[in-house]
Amino acid sequence: MNLNNPLRDQVISERKKRRFITFILIVLSFTYLGINLLLGDAGFLRYRELSNKKAQLEKEIAELRQENTHVKTQVKVLKENPFYLEKYAREEFGLARSDEYIFQYEK
Repeated sequence: MNLNNPLRDQVISERKKRRFITFILIVLSFTYLGINLLLGDAGFLRYRELSNKKAQLEKEIAELRQENTHVKTQVKVLKENPFYLEKYAREEFGLARSDEYIFQYEK
């Protein structure tokens, strides 16, 4: 019976070492996965960055669509209304009719 105890103690010690090594491997695996999920190429921080960029681009697209609509409306009015066309030419380009004089004052 005395011979079994040292052998049994050795088996128990080996099991504890295996469990400890297994536990360390599991902890290291979860740590690696956690860091990868947080900081990796497809991680949470990258996801947040891309979400913010997507929102910014969608806002820019909406502004450009609104500006596009405004320009289309202005083009339509310029094509259809000669009074507005004349007003636009006078204000933007400083044009006048042949029988008119333009006086420009510097501020």
